[in-house]
Amino acid sequence: MSGWSLRLARVFAFLAVVVITIAVYLLRDEIENLEVYGYPGIFVLSLLSNATIFFPAPSVALSFAMGAVLNPIGVAIAAGLGAAFGELTGYLAGFSGQGIVERASFYETLENLTQRFGGWLIMFLAFIPNPLFDLAGAVAGATGFPVIAFLFWTSIGKIFKMLIFAFAGAAWLDLLIETIQNFFSQLG
Repeated sequence: MSGWSLRLARVFAFLAVVVITIAVYLLRDEIENLEVYGYPGIFVLSLLSNATIFFPAPSVALSFAMGAVLNPIGVAIAAGLGAAFGELTGYLAGFSGQGIVERASFYETLENLTQRFGGWLIMFLAFIPNPLFDLAGAVAGATGFPVIAFLFWTSIGKIFKMLIFAFAGAAWLDLLIETIQNFFSQLG
């Protein structure tokens, strides 16, 4: 890509991140109604909650709650894939603001770790519950880490993380039902 077209692509990527973040923030009440649409709704909610950089929304709570209602494996796959695609905003932010990211104090450390461990690092950072994954995505975008590889490794980490929360939600519901049944059996 030539110099001016690369700059133009970075400007459009930055504008896309800003527009998506503002839209999710403004539509946050309407977005919550999507969960009634099952797995596609979970995918979209997870995508949107992970697409925000400035206003994080908890997709793990969605996985926990929906894991109690739907198949936890399906919930984990839908939420994990949605989360991975939502994380593209962090990647695009890094791509669009490469010069800014490169001057940040964390950049060299994350760049070195990414070069050393590659996708394994991205998968690990996507797996652990932390609000700072956008930084890893930004570094991946700024360093030119391939977007398909970024999506692949992020998806694996997010699916496994959501699997834990979805099964925890399912177990919690089973425990709650058992507790209620025991309570009423003791009354009767």
